Amino acid sequence: MTKHILLAVTGSISAYKAADIAHELTKRGYAVDVLMSKSSQEFVTPLTLQTLTKRRVHTDVMDEPIPSNINHIELTKPTDLFLVAPATANIIGKLATGIADDLITTIALALPSDRAKLVAPAMNTNMYDHPIVQKNLQTLKDIGYNEISPRESLLACGDFGSGALATVDTIIEETVAILEGKEA
Repeated sequence: MTKHILLAVTGSISAYKAADIAHELTKRGYAVDVLMSKSSQEFVTPLTLQTLTKRRVHTDVMDEPIPSNINHIELTKPTDLFLVAPATANIIGKLATGIADDLITTIALALPSDRAKLVAPAMNTNMYDHPIVQKNLQTLKDIGYNEISPRESLLACGDFGSGALATVDTIIEETVAILEGKEA
């Protein structure tokens, strides 16, 4: 049976890497449904991700394509893994505190608690190291999320430090390892 991934893309400069993540996971035979925050669409278009996954991209909690279904509930039912890549400080804070004010956060709350969850932070070093962000990441770990640690690198802002999105290969490897582990 095909494993199902919900890939949530948030508004980081590294959002363009979601195309490679979605494409590689799709090539490996996974069903990948993409969720995009409004700000992520400033960096990469839904059409790009739809073309790569051959599946509809979801961008709005109020969009109900099948009137008899509640989309944010239906999307969670077949999900084996919820992957947030890139995960901004904003989405990490919302997920950690239960704020459900957009499609991604609403789906995260509707997701059954036994489903695998991964978060791949991407932000400036000072933001990543901030005590509030670290506390929110710990909260996510406490409720079942796994973190794919960011890399130390030259960041888009010109600073050097920890906060760059993990490599696409690392994200794919960790995603596949969790999905294969669930199978065993």
